Amino acid sequence: MKLSVMRETHPGETRVALTPANISTLTGLGCAVYVETGAGDAAGFPDASYRDAGAEILTARAQLLEKGEIILCVDAAHDAALADLREGHICIGMMDPLSDADRFLELAERGITSVALELVPRISRAQSMDALSSIATLAGYKAVLLAACQAPRIFPMMMTAAGTLNPSRVFIMGAGVAGLQAAATAKRLGAIVEAYDVRPAARDQILSVGAKPVELDLDTSSSEGQGGYASEQDDDFLQRQREQMTQVLAQQDVVVTTAAIPGAKAPVLITEEMVKGMKPGAVIVDLAAERGGNCELSRPGETVTAYGVSIIGPRNIVASMPHHASQMYGRNVENLLRHLLDDEGKLTLDFEDEIVDETVVTHAGEVRAARIRERLSMEPTREEETA
Repeated sequence: MKLSVMRETHPGETRVALTPANISTLTGLGCAVYVETGAGDAAGFPDASYRDAGAEILTARAQLLEKGEIILCVDAAHDAALADLREGHICIGMMDPLSDADRFLELAERGITSVALELVPRISRAQSMDALSSIATLAGYKAVLLAACQAPRIFPMMMTAAGTLNPSRVFIMGAGVAGLQAAATAKRLGAIVEAYDVRPAARDQILSVGAKPVELDLDTSSSEGQGGYASEQDDDFLQRQREQMTQVLAQQDVVVTTAAIPGAKAPVLITEEMVKGMKPGAVIVDLAAERGGNCELSRPGETVTAYGVSIIGPRNIVASMPHHASQMYGRNVENLLRHLLDDEGKLTLDFEDEIVDETVVTHAGEVRAARIRERLSMEPTREEETA
């Protein structure tokens, strides 16, 4: 197969879809790889490193689209990334499929095969392809560093000649991959760390990273949704959660929120009234700011100060760590390609395979992915009806 690695064009996107290490592996499998000049510059991978790994560097995007059969990118969620694809192209990238399902009707009509990495199933044999977990790992880590830089207090306890400095109290809301990494990072920095997740199963995971679970008096029996994510809760549940959480927040120096529902607006966990009750100088880092925000006062890409509390709403936080973010993403893409390519390096789409069936959104003029067809109110495919 012929693979083309595109330079990202969306503002602020610094990652690259494959690193030179990935190129070496894929060329060893018999693939020809073309890389757009400058694609890896922002991530610390110059053209020469790709050339040394066996890739051909091309300067014109039209050449990459002409030569490549599989088009690889990071951000394929914007129309500009897909505008020039032609019939027969296979595009692999992050497509935000659950938020904007309608765009796949047009991709299907154009005869483009689209593979959305967000839809990789959360099963054991697909863990190495799970780009969402890779992103969440780095996001949780960086969120704590942002908070530490913004906070007027240090994280660890220190015994000094000028007296004892008490450790910061850090509270993590949401104990998924990002939340657990945030808790572990804050713990390593010496803070007193607590965490809360609506899913009862998260308690042991919180303990495993050295944090203390916060438990509220709520019925959480139906709190876990598909893929291990928290399910969307009704307004009454959220209101009771906020009432009990107000007292917890009042004790914290730093709060990191990570709660997200795939394809839906992020739940508001911290209202303006709750912010009023927090300590002066407290910091909130809202990792869901781009999805509407877990804090009512968050603004994507901005740091807001309200009632003496700093509220950070990072946008595309992993793009601030492009080297390792690209390394993780590239390995996810490489592992997916290794799964899709046969022994002769040719692409094989076996829709009997759960990974292929769930991640391939459009193929052969059809919208195939069941989750996307459901959002488009389309009838089940013949395979789904007979399953």
